[in-house]
Amino acid sequence: MIRTIADFVAVWNHEADSTKSLFRALSDASMAQSINAEHRDLGRLAWHITTTIREMMERTGLHVEGPDPDAPVPSTSAEIVRTYETSSASLVKALDSWTDATLDEKDNMYGEEWRRSVTLQILLLHQTHHRGQMTVLMRQAGLAVPGMYGPSKEDWAKYGMPSPAI
Repeated sequence: MIRTIADFVAVWNHEADSTKSLFRALSDASMAQSINAEHRDLGRLAWHITTTIREMMERTGLHVEGPDPDAPVPSTSAEIVRTYETSSASLVKALDSWTDATLDEKDNMYGEEWRRSVTLQILLLHQTHHRGQMTVLMRQAGLAVPGMYGPSKEDWAKYGMPSPAI
């Protein structure tokens, strides 16, 4: 639960570092990796995470730099990383206009009334959800997956340790 702006910013900065690490592990060739044509590919997932920062926070009246949610997916992973970095930093800076009391204010979010603290929590969870989807597609694309909440299979090898059997 988000109780203060400072709490959110600390968690956001940690999570944003993990997201950037994941995005940097993408190759341009892997951007088209999907489970099938009916689902988002890796590039679209990364871009969706990136565009949602602005899209969701504008519903609260907060101005955050970032691409329009309908903007086309960039052709390079590096461009997605740069755009994510800009949007993420802009979010943190924009929150300077809020106080801890602002977190109790409510906004219409997708037909429901959400406290701003809930909106910030959902923004974090949304990002985490889609990163999880991305890691599966990254494995299918033959990419190394960076650890998010502990070592990944590849991380164990870097530490000179065997990865757990399961």
